Amino acid sequence: MFYCGKFQFDLSRPLVMGIVNVTPDSFSDGGHHSSTASAIDHAQQLIADGADILDIGGESTRPGAATVSTQEELDRVLPVIEGLHDISVPISIDTWKPKVMRAALTAGASMVNDINALQEEGALEMVAASGAAVCLMHKQGVPQTMQQQPQYQDVVAEVSAFLRERIAAAEAAGIARESMVIDPGFGFGKTLAHNLALLRNLDAFCALGVPVLAGLSRKSMLGAIIGRDVGERMAASVAAAMLAVQRGAAIVRAHDVRETVDALKIMNALNPKTAVDRSIEDAGK
Repeated sequence: MFYCGKFQFDLSRPLVMGIVNVTPDSFSDGGHHSSTASAIDHAQQLIADGADILDIGGESTRPGAATVSTQEELDRVLPVIEGLHDISVPISIDTWKPKVMRAALTAGASMVNDINALQEEGALEMVAASGAAVCLMHKQGVPQTMQQQPQYQDVVAEVSAFLRERIAAAEAAGIARESMVIDPGFGFGKTLAHNLALLRNLDAFCALGVPVLAGLSRKSMLGAIIGRDVGERMAASVAAAMLAVQRGAAIVRAHDVRETVDALKIMNALNPKTAVDRSIEDAGK
């Protein structure tokens, strides 16, 4: 069971987290939904397309991205969260800043998606006190320089060790394991070889005892493999999401929600004892 504020998921099927970038410079859709009205419309469309969670961000963390001030980030995300107060799915705030986390959770968010794994001063305590869910992500370096020369002796072992330590820190701060998710951080201080090793061995992260989130949608690692620009990576993104789920991911973060949801419905129908199988068994009684 995964507890996300007032929402609960039994994880009998993979969840799809839809991406809402309220930014002018995100790597894939920067500027497309930078106004409040456009972001709200996009979020509602993602829900209609089948998103289980919405991930709203006001600062790009693509390689080389510049940081924005706390106030600017708040000005971008809070009106969107407030405008979605009555939606039927939980909202995740994609930020590493404790002040933004606090304001977003007060405005109605149920989850924090933190590329810094709650390492900023006060972040652990603030999330623990809120009762919100959290996604703890691994990255090497900072977005401005993280892709220049990432190096590991054993990327799977090192990322696993980091996430194990952050799980322990979160639990010690009072965050329930049932409200935690971990993310190996594809593309955050990793080469293509590192990213492929993480995806190939994703089940190693499942062994840490909390759900795994895979964020592969439209990323440069896919472009490096298929040789297509960011706007032409939908098929590769859906394929990567399915491969991640096959290797144990409980949540996939996606730009192309409808297509990802449809593909995972087919996969889920083939898995034993899914909701589809149970409904067929019940119908035969």
